Amino acid sequence: MSYGGSSSGGRGGRRLEYGRTYVVRPKGRHQATIVWLHGLGDNGASWSQLLDSLPLPNIKWICPTAPTRPVAAFGGFPCTAWFDVEETSMDGRDDIEGLDASAAHVANLLSSEPSDVRLGIGGFSMGAAAALHSAACYAQGKFTNGVPYPITLSVVVGLSGWLPCSRTLRSKIESSQTTLRRASALPILLNHGRADEVVTYRNGERSVEILRSSGFQYTYFKAYNGLGHYTIPEEMDDVSKWLGSRLGLDRPRG
Repeated sequence: MSYGGSSSGGRGGRRLEYGRTYVVRPKGRHQATIVWLHGLGDNGASWSQLLDSLPLPNIKWICPTAPTRPVAAFGGFPCTAWFDVEETSMDGRDDIEGLDASAAHVANLLSSEPSDVRLGIGGFSMGAAAALHSAACYAQGKFTNGVPYPITLSVVVGLSGWLPCSRTLRSKIESSQTTLRRASALPILLNHGRADEVVTYRNGERSVEILRSSGFQYTYFKAYNGLGHYTIPEEMDDVSKWLGSRLGLDRPRG
């Protein structure tokens, strides 16, 4: 099922219209809800179909579609994007306003879930970067703009992505014992293909190094030989097993 989009503020005070959100209902007992964020120029539909095929009957998946906005990496050409980006790497300028707006949109999507359901965020490429920004906001208990972060995260997954705001992460996480405690208890899974030509493999490695050294000790990393900037069944099988274990999901019968 799907439902229409909503709007949020963007760079320069523009109103950004989110596209369609696709929801995959759990086929079994509802134990977890995960928002999954697509990559640059994509939409929520294709990922919702893939996630629906995974052997995870206790997860509800919410797959929103990013707003269409001018993207600096494309010379200002508009496409769906969670934030503006000059280059798909850790070395580019961070669109903090756009990252915060996307993190707030995701938190809003999760805020009405039942209290006994565990919450998570995952994503691919730019969506992985947005998911990792949400992880940092959760640990700090607030968005970069100071607004309180409203939900509790149980897992974060990032495929073929990069860590945004990496230069300031460690000082922010070490700013309080509460923040450090939240960071050290949050399981994060990062996967990356060694042959990725869009977000290079070194971005995945560096992201893990900085996350771990900043206090996110529960960060797992898996590399895939020969894998480019896409996913494969082996990777999604690993994601399924990791989520089932970390979330304590009922084991599928059969």
